[in-house]
Amino acid sequence: MDEGQLQSLLDEAGDLVAMGELEQATELYRRCTQEAPQCFEAWHSLGLALLRTGRPKEAIGASLMATTLQPNDLLAWTALSQAFVANGQIAEAEDAKGKARILSLGGRVQKD
Repeated sequence: MDEGQLQSLLDEAGDLVAMGELEQATELYRRCTQEAPQCFEAWHSLGLALLRTGRPKEAIGASLMATTLQPNDLLAWTALSQAFVANGQIAEAEDAKGKARILSLGGRVQKD
């Protein structure tokens, strides 16, 4: 899959989210992660969609991939924290929230 096709799928999935079709969007995001496993946007979006469909354990996995790919992304750490909270993992949520706080203050979680 080339970059244009990937972006088209991501856009289509985003449109599905906007229309409330979260299950269909989730399947497209999964396809994107399979076709382009290094795509941060696909993993991050998949995590958010899974969280919104009540699957926090799966959301954690996708969000962990997003933070691995872009460890200095504030929104990725925030989403991971939310997934941990939804799964009842408060200590892990606090850790992720702490990393998001560091980033919000201009710090770095990982040096480039």
